Amino acid sequence: MVWNPFAKMPAASAAERREPTLAPIKAAGDGGTTLLSSDPRVIDFFGVEQASSGVAVTPHSAKCVSAAYACSRLISGAIAVLPLKVYERGAGRARAEVDHDVWWLLNEQPFPTLTSATWLEWMVDCMLMRGDGISEIKRKRNFEVSGFMPLPREAVMPERSGAGLIYLVGDYQNAGDKGSFRAYGLDQEDVLHVPGFGWNGVRGESVIQYAARQSIGTALAADEFSGRFFSSGMNAGTVIKYPIGVSPDATQQQMLRDQFEERYSGRVNSHKPLLLVNGGELQKVALSANDAQLIQTRQFQVVDIARAFGVPPHMIGETTGNTSWGSGIEQMSIGFVRYTLGPHLKRIEQELNRKLWLRSDKYFVEFDREALLAGDSKAEAEYFSKALGGPGTQGWLTVNDVRQRKNMKSLPGWDDVQKAGAKPAAGVQDEPADPATKTE
Repeated sequence: MVWNPFAKMPAASAAERREPTLAPIKAAGDGGTTLLSSDPRVIDFFGVEQASSGVAVTPHSAKCVSAAYACSRLISGAIAVLPLKVYERGAGRARAEVDHDVWWLLNEQPFPTLTSATWLEWMVDCMLMRGDGISEIKRKRNFEVSGFMPLPREAVMPERSGAGLIYLVGDYQNAGDKGSFRAYGLDQEDVLHVPGFGWNGVRGESVIQYAARQSIGTALAADEFSGRFFSSGMNAGTVIKYPIGVSPDATQQQMLRDQFEERYSGRVNSHKPLLLVNGGELQKVALSANDAQLIQTRQFQVVDIARAFGVPPHMIGETTGNTSWGSGIEQMSIGFVRYTLGPHLKRIEQELNRKLWLRSDKYFVEFDREALLAGDSKAEAEYFSKALGGPGTQGWLTVNDVRQRKNMKSLPGWDDVQKAGAKPAAGVQDEPADPATKTE
């Protein structure tokens, strides 16, 4: 028997109590929507996977490993700080940035209870840890987008429906002291679904379920072992030898062990003097952290987890190895944006563009990837100098393009791409040199 949350229970009369019955159900693979306990997707639905180390790896327990937490935080935070710009397509491949209503939702407040940065971090974190980042698209009566409501992955069940997808959402609402449960369905046009790598047509693959499951399980086991190792005063074991032997009574033996553990074991009691009677002799079984390869294991797991997330280890604090992305901050940042963030950004952009502008290709959104490369003043100055048409180069940006990127007001007469050594048009004045009269 399988519990079906969508089944209707028969009403019980006051005179006769009737046990609830289950309505006929169909498995998800037979055209129904009920997930049977024998379905292998049950483990995926609840996000629980056991590693070879014997530790259950879940999205919650995975974040208890500092390397996995740091990777998810780094990727999510880096994407959240990127501006999402709205462009209008022009003739040919021309584009123009426009002030669209959806800009506020993507860059400031997608939902009344959270900011855009928090929302993007949550979406990317769910994509990495659960395989899918899902939000409901709120629309007005004229189908214009009015917001994005995040949906927990465990509350959403995507299913095939013809050539598309439908999403069954379970929503628990608090109504005073009593809670209420409601279930509803959403069409794929009303859902932002950003899957992780390994999309199978319905859901994406979680990083911790496939690539990092064993590494995170080993790291959790190593953390637990190291905690117990140091809480016991770094004593792996102790043997008490009595020349005259001990009582064969199991109760007496257990009592002796309990008394010794109570008085002398643990980090607090590790330095107390021992008092043994009847010729007892204490021998310690020494096992250092190096003997257990604890340090090497923990260090390797950091690198292995970073590899699974596609994050260079030095960006989460593992600096024993050298990066192959160059020796400068700029080169490392370019590599991180290009190879780690690039695929995630592209999936988010394409999902937004196909869901925001239904049956229209007039507008599109795109992350400003160069925002992550700002900060190196010297490199930025050299880049802008060449982009403006510096010595020996043909410019491809205008002065006002550069000023807009630096959040400065445009100036009249500086909207043309300048050739090397070219001057502004006659009669055009540059910015006043006096800071008091400078227009920002």
